[in-house]
Amino acid sequence: MKALYQKYKPHYRENLRLAIPVVISQAGHVLTQVSDSVVIGHFAGTIALAGVSLANNVFIIALVIGLGISYGITPLIAQYNGAGNKDGCGRLLVNSLLLNIIGGIVLCTVICLGLGLILPHLKQSPEVVAQARPFLLLLGLSLIPMLVFNTFKQFAEGLGFTKQAMQISIWGNVLNIILGVIFVKGLFGVTPMGIRGVGYSTLIDRTVMAVVMGSYVFRSDRFKSYLTGFTFKHIEWASCRELLRIGMPVAMQYVFEVSAFSGAGIIIGTISPSAQAAHQVALNMASLTYIMASGFAAAAAIKSGNHFGARNFERLRMSAVSSYHIVIIFMSLTAIIFATFNHLLPWIYTSDKAVIAIAAQLFIIAAAFQLFDGTQVVGLGVLRGMGDVNIPTIITFLAYWIVGLPVGYVLGISLNWGVKGVWYGLTLGLAVASVLLYWRFSRRSATER
Repeated sequence: MKALYQKYKPHYRENLRLAIPVVISQAGHVLTQVSDSVVIGHFAGTIALAGVSLANNVFIIALVIGLGISYGITPLIAQYNGAGNKDGCGRLLVNSLLLNIIGGIVLCTVICLGLGLILPHLKQSPEVVAQARPFLLLLGLSLIPMLVFNTFKQFAEGLGFTKQAMQISIWGNVLNIILGVIFVKGLFGVTPMGIRGVGYSTLIDRTVMAVVMGSYVFRSDRFKSYLTGFTFKHIEWASCRELLRIGMPVAMQYVFEVSAFSGAGIIIGTISPSAQAAHQVALNMASLTYIMASGFAAAAAIKSGNHFGARNFERLRMSAVSSYHIVIIFMSLTAIIFATFNHLLPWIYTSDKAVIAIAAQLFIIAAAFQLFDGTQVVGLGVLRGMGDVNIPTIITFLAYWIVGLPVGYVLGISLNWGVKGVWYGLTLGLAVASVLLYWRFSRRSATER
C-alpha cells in the first residue's frame, strides 16, 4: 500500500487540488433540490414532498440534457489549453454560451408545454399532481439562467480555476434556503406560497448565480488572454458542432442514468405517496453523493484532457487510476454513513414515520451501490477527457435501460417486492455500467500507449 501511495502521490495531490472545489460547486446543483425537499418536507407535508419528487423526476431529464451539453466545453478547453491554443478557448466560450441559451429556452418550452400533456397520465395521485404542476413550471424557467451559469463555470474549470464557482454555489444555496423558508412559510409579510415558494427561490437563486459567474469571468485579469476570441463574429457552426460532438453524447449518458432513476420514481409513485416521498428522500441523498463523485469525474476529465492534448499517455493513465482510487475511498465513506445512520437521515426531510421507515431501507441499498456509482461516473469523466463519448453512451443505455430499470420493474412490481425491488434493479444497472466503463478505459489507454 505504501509503494502504491508513493507511486500515485503526485497525481493524488494534483487531482484533489482541482477536484475539491469542483465537488463542492457540483454539489450545488443537487443541494438546491435537497434544500427544496427539506423545506417542503418540514413545512408543507408529505403530499407536497411527493409533489416535489414528481416534479423533480420530470425536470431532471431536461436538467441533465442541458448540463450534458454544457459539459462539452470542459474537455475541449482542457485540450486546447494543453496545446497552447488560447484564442480557441474564447471561440469555444462564445459558441457554448449561444448553444446553452438556445438549449435552455427549448427545454423550458418543452417543460411548459408538457405540463398538461404528461403529468395527468403518469398514474400519480391527483393531489400530488396538483402540487407538482406550479413547481415544475418555475423549475423550467430556472433552467435558462442555470445553464448560463454552467457555461461560465465549465469554461473556468476547464482552465483549472475552480474555487470561484464553488464559492458562488455555496452562497447561492444559502440564498435559496433563506428565500425558500420565507416564501413557503410567509415570513416578513410575504403571503405563504407553499410549494410554489421553493420554485421562486430556486429561480431567483439561479439567476443571481448566472450574473455573478458571468461577471467574474469577464472582469478577471486571469481570463483576458483566453477571451480574445470571444466575439460574436466567431459564432460558427464548426465550433458548435465540435461542442455538440462531445456534449450530446455526454447529455445522453446522463439522461440514460438519471431517467432510469426518474422512471423508477414514477413506477414507485404507482405504489403509494409514502413510497414516492421515501424514494425522494433517499434519492436526494444518493444524488448528492453522486454529484460530488461527478466532481471528481470532472477533474479527471480536465486532467485527462490536458494530458491527451499534450499526447502524454503515461501521465494520463496514472492520473486516471489515481482518480479511481480517490472516488473509491470517498464513496466507501458515504456508504458507511448511509448504512450507519439510515434511520436518522430521513428525519432531515420529514417526521412522517411511514416515509422514514421506507427510506431507512432504501438507504441500506444506496450504501451498497455507492462504489458502483462513483467508479462509473469517474470512468465516464476519464473517457470524456480523451474524447471517447460514443461507446460509453451505448454502455450507459445498456446498463440502465436494458438491465437496471426492467429488472427493477420485474422485482418491484411483477414480483411484488415493492420499492426495494425497484432499487435492487437500479443497483444492478450501476454495477454493469461500472465494470464495462472500466473495461473500456483499460482498452483505450492501452491502445493509446
